[in-house]
Amino acid sequence: MPNTYLEDTLITLEARLIAQRRLLARMVAEMPPEARETLLSWINEREVMRDGQEDPGAVPDAVDTLPLSIAQEFQQIATLARRHHRSSDL
Repeated sequence: MPNTYLEDTLITLEARLIAQRRLLARMVAEMPPEARETLLSWINEREVMRDGQEDPGAVPDAVDTLPLSIAQEFQQIATLARRHHRSSDL
Protein backbone atom coordinates (compact mmCIF):
# COMPACT_ATOMS: atom_id res chain seq x y z
CA MET A 1 0.00 0.00 0.00
CA PRO A 2 1.54 3.37 -1.00
CA ASN A 3 2.25 6.04 1.61
CA THR A 4 -0.08 8.95 1.81
CA TYR A 5 1.12 12.54 1.68
CA LEU A 6 0.76 12.80 5.46
CA GLU A 7 2.81 9.63 6.02
CA ASP A 8 5.52 10.87 3.66
CA THR A 9 5.58 14.23 5.44
CA LEU A 10 5.85 12.59 8.87
CA ILE A 11 8.68 10.34 7.69
CA THR A 12 10.53 13.35 6.25
CA LEU A 13 10.06 15.37 9.44
CA GLU A 14 11.25 12.46 11.61
CA ALA A 15 14.35 12.01 9.43
CA ARG A 16 15.16 15.72 9.67
CA LEU A 17 14.64 15.68 13.43
CA ILE A 18 17.01 12.73 13.80
CA ALA A 19 19.66 14.51 11.71
CA GLN A 20 19.32 17.71 13.76
CA ARG A 21 19.44 15.75 17.04
CA ARG A 22 22.64 14.01 15.95
CA LEU A 23 24.25 17.29 14.87
CA LEU A 24 23.31 19.03 18.14
CA ALA A 25 24.62 16.11 20.19
CA ARG A 26 27.91 16.13 18.28
CA MET A 27 28.26 19.90 18.79
CA VAL A 28 27.63 19.55 22.53
CA ALA A 29 30.12 16.68 22.76
CA GLU A 30 32.83 18.75 21.05
CA MET A 31 32.43 21.77 23.36
CA PRO A 32 35.13 22.61 25.91
CA PRO A 33 34.48 20.65 29.15
CA GLU A 34 33.17 23.53 31.26
CA ALA A 35 30.78 24.80 28.58
CA ARG A 36 29.64 21.24 27.81
CA GLU A 37 28.86 20.49 31.47
CA THR A 38 27.01 23.80 31.86
CA LEU A 39 24.87 23.03 28.82
CA LEU A 40 24.27 19.41 29.88
CA SER A 41 23.15 20.66 33.32
CA TRP A 42 20.74 23.05 31.64
CA ILE A 43 19.42 20.21 29.47
CA ASN A 44 19.16 17.95 32.51
CA GLU A 45 16.81 20.46 34.15
CA ARG A 46 14.52 20.21 31.11
CA GLU A 47 14.61 16.51 30.28
CA VAL A 48 12.18 15.53 33.04
CA MET A 49 8.75 17.08 33.35
CA ARG A 50 8.14 18.70 36.74
CA ASP A 51 5.16 18.89 39.11
CA GLY A 52 4.43 15.17 39.07
CA GLN A 53 3.77 15.19 35.32
CA GLU A 54 6.26 12.36 34.83
CA ASP A 55 3.79 9.80 36.23
CA PRO A 56 4.52 6.65 34.22
CA GLY A 57 0.91 5.48 34.48
CA ALA A 58 -0.55 8.68 33.09
CA VAL A 59 -1.74 8.76 29.50
CA PRO A 60 -0.80 12.11 27.97
CA ASP A 61 -3.55 14.08 26.28
CA ALA A 62 -3.11 16.69 23.55
CA VAL A 63 -2.19 19.37 26.11
CA ASP A 64 0.55 17.19 27.63
CA THR A 65 2.02 15.89 24.38
CA LEU A 66 4.08 18.97 23.45
CA PRO A 67 5.91 19.43 26.78
CA LEU A 68 6.43 15.68 27.07
CA SER A 69 7.92 15.55 23.57
CA ILE A 70 10.20 18.49 24.35
CA ALA A 71 11.44 16.81 27.54
CA GLN A 72 12.07 13.57 25.65
CA GLU A 73 13.98 15.40 22.91
CA PHE A 74 16.24 17.09 25.48
CA GLN A 75 16.87 13.68 27.03
CA GLN A 76 17.79 12.13 23.68
CA ILE A 77 20.15 15.00 22.77
CA ALA A 78 21.91 14.78 26.15
CA THR A 79 22.24 11.00 25.90
CA LEU A 80 23.76 11.22 22.42
CA ALA A 81 26.08 14.05 23.45
CA ARG A 82 27.38 12.06 26.42
CA ARG A 83 27.86 8.99 24.20
CA HIS A 84 29.76 11.00 21.57
CA HIS A 85 31.94 12.60 24.22
CA ARG A 86 32.83 9.25 25.81
CA SER A 87 33.65 7.69 22.44
CA SER A 88 35.95 10.60 21.57
CA ASP A 89 37.89 10.00 24.80
CA LEU A 90 38.81 6.46 23.74
